[in-house]
Amino acid sequence: MHLIATFSTNGFDAWKAGYDAHAETRDAAGLTMLQMWRDADDADRAVVLFEVSDRKRAEAWLHEQAALKGGVSGQFVKTA
Repeated sequence: MHLIATFSTNGFDAWKAGYDAHAETRDAAGLTMLQMWRDADDADRAVVLFEVSDRKRAEAWLHEQAALKGGVSGQFVKTA
């Protein structure tokens, strides 16, 4: 299973530094980052593809991110 998360940042560079500093939190949530993109039309929007090893922990992480920082949404997907 994978998670596609979209982040609305208030400045990509500062957001990315904070994102990188919290790698252990994502690891503990069972998330492995596979790819990160920056929106071609909105420089303050990032999209991240994660591999999910534990959906419950990943959902908790996503809700925590939304509560603490806002501006994040996610969609869990499976290979068709």
